Amino acid sequence: MNSSGHNSFSSDDIQALSVPMKIGILGTVNGEGMPHLTMLSTLQASSPQILTFGQFTEGLSKHHVVDNPKTGFLIMTLDKLFWRGKADWSHKEKAGPEYDMYNDIPMFRYNAYFGVHTVHYLDLLEQSGRKRLPMGRVVWASIQTLIAKAFQKKSPTSEVLNSWTRALFSKLDNLKFVCYMGDDGYPVISPVIQAQPLDAEHIIFSFGAFGDDFNKMPLGAPLAIFGLTLDMEDVLLRGEYLGVRKEAGISYGSVKVNWVYNAMPPVAGQIYPPLALETVREF
Repeated sequence: MNSSGHNSFSSDDIQALSVPMKIGILGTVNGEGMPHLTMLSTLQASSPQILTFGQFTEGLSKHHVVDNPKTGFLIMTLDKLFWRGKADWSHKEKAGPEYDMYNDIPMFRYNAYFGVHTVHYLDLLEQSGRKRLPMGRVVWASIQTLIAKAFQKKSPTSEVLNSWTRALFSKLDNLKFVCYMGDDGYPVISPVIQAQPLDAEHIIFSFGAFGDDFNKMPLGAPLAIFGLTLDMEDVLLRGEYLGVRKEAGISYGSVKVNWVYNAMPPVAGQIYPPLALETVREF
């Protein structure tokens, strides 16, 4: 975040971010100091300096924020406007006006199976202000990524990405976001819609869109990459950033994936490396 950032949300920001249909991405820090991304449709600005999200499923991010309150966020509306920044998780509540507000949303009010059971509160540190997704540059970056992919030799040593995950990341209109750890210890999130699987172990992306963000990512850093379909199917990857490469005059970044996580309800869990099955001894 640069000096042009804001330390509060305007009334127009708050109104724009209060809609239930939007994409909310929260970046948290796991116990090893690596970035983690979560899709939270309830993430919104509740006041000029407070963000909230309603919890209705379990997942790693809800534990991460308690252990390390530093978070990054990106919220995108359906008309391709987005805000991003950083905030400190402060506390959670199981009652109150925000709790009532979330459970009055039709998605939860008329749902017989689940509702928001906990509201999390985050203190805003800074945010970018309203930006529009540069679709022309994103399309061009996607074409560049496909060209670089065609020229690049594919040499996976193991099948980290299964066929479903590769298909999700191959589709050009699926949303993708990348996150790295900033020097101040806060996750930094950027759209990376142009990302493509090179093979069953690597993700590549052109610098044609959001290249200024990617140039700040340290060589060898752990990156989290989140893929999301318009049907709200999603998957989270994490891997080592191999740095900037060049193919056919195109600069692109490469990530060697070493961890895959299913973030979808009802049961989130690690996909790769595969976990050993354990015998159930208590019922």
